[in-house]
Amino acid sequence: MATLIHTLADHSDDVNYCAFSSSCLATCSLDKTIRVYSLSNFAELPYSPLEGHTYAVHCCCFSPSGLVLASCSTDGTSALWDTRDGRRLAVLEQPGASPVRVCRFSPEATYLLAGAADGSVVLWNVQSMKLYRSGKVKGGSLMACAFSPNGNFFVTGSSSGDLTIWDDKMRCLYNEKAHDLGVTCCDISSHPVSDSENGFKYFQMASCGQDNHIKLWLILFADFLGVQLKYKCTLNGHSAPVLACAFSCDGQMIVSGSVDKCVIIYETSTGNTLHTLSQHTRYVTTCAFAPHSPLLATGSMDKTVHIWQLDLKQPCAGDTVENESKVAIEDWSEDDVSAWLCAQDLADFVGLFKINNIDGKELLNLTKESLANELKIESLGLRSKVLQKIEELRMTMIPVSVPDEFLCPITRELMNDPVIATDGYSYEREAMENWISTRRSSPMTNLPLHSLMLTPNRTLKMAISRWLETQQK
Repeated sequence: MATLIHTLADHSDDVNYCAFSSSCLATCSLDKTIRVYSLSNFAELPYSPLEGHTYAVHCCCFSPSGLVLASCSTDGTSALWDTRDGRRLAVLEQPGASPVRVCRFSPEATYLLAGAADGSVVLWNVQSMKLYRSGKVKGGSLMACAFSPNGNFFVTGSSSGDLTIWDDKMRCLYNEKAHDLGVTCCDISSHPVSDSENGFKYFQMASCGQDNHIKLWLILFADFLGVQLKYKCTLNGHSAPVLACAFSCDGQMIVSGSVDKCVIIYETSTGNTLHTLSQHTRYVTTCAFAPHSPLLATGSMDKTVHIWQLDLKQPCAGDTVENESKVAIEDWSEDDVSAWLCAQDLADFVGLFKINNIDGKELLNLTKESLANELKIESLGLRSKVLQKIEELRMTMIPVSVPDEFLCPITRELMNDPVIATDGYSYEREAMENWISTRRSSPMTNLPLHSLMLTPNRTLKMAISRWLETQQK
């Protein structure tokens, strides 16, 4: 299920983009502002909104550590902000002062990539705040970009429909005509996949465009082979131009948003539709998965951002139930209850529940007596099944909160083998080993690590074990 758990309605104009860090959500808008929210309760942070751009803000993104937020605007600049206090750290002026459409940090946060309406592509050195390299796409505005997980190359998409692959020296390595009417967004999964034909590791890439299509690609980047881009398949779920696409953190899902006002979540391996969400009332302009939690954010020209919680254990195609928090369940309509019944494999009861006008409030108040006497469900087994599902629904209103110090800062998951790095922070061993295999900076501070030594945190491991024991009682 995909459950709408919160709606943000603070922007006064179209929402253009949204981005997650491990602890925050940032949104930006035609209203010239960037807003930042805590993921713990979706409250806006005290320094939000961030103001300083003089025209519409088109895109925003967090650095890998989450300590810096970048934004770019029609005013021809990209800005860097400190996410701890909202201070503006730098204003980076695009050469030619063209409206900047998209920005991305490299995986190691060395560079900020900024692409503009005149086709210019700029790599800014984040440490010196100076221009490192620049280039230009041919015959169109730069509308999309994405870095490879290793940071060795990046892809840009243009309004002319081209996908272009560049290396970090700003050399153009490959160009592909991908979408006839223009590319609107692209994303590269952080998880490589094997190709059965030759055993190489490929990165998955998705692109979408004005032609209503989402295309999946495989990219190989190797010194001895050069760049290879292989078309995989096309996803045709939308009936209008697709404006946004993004992979989930594990690469197993891809989400898209469209002019048709719908959000579609696909299973990457099969291309099957898992969910279709249709709560936005105008074009869906942006969508993003949270990196280490089952959350999805979708933004729209209706000035809202919807936050969805995904039940990754029980995906249900076509699910559009709007909310599973206590207040929202009480506000469910009869149609919402019908959708919930279908998701719980109880579709046979839809007609019965509608005849008896069972809405969210009535659903929560059902008992074995009312099921037998009022709804006339004669089978004891069926009554028990319905009651069990209702009880599971009630239990979702009382989430167990894991102490934050027990969560790995990288994965935001409960640690099993915590270790202390030389930056003084504790991480899950496997996550930190993967981190330092490709970079030498702290995930929390982005400062250089003086040593790659990892020391077991036995005290923290014992505390987590004791906490887990209390949850099982």
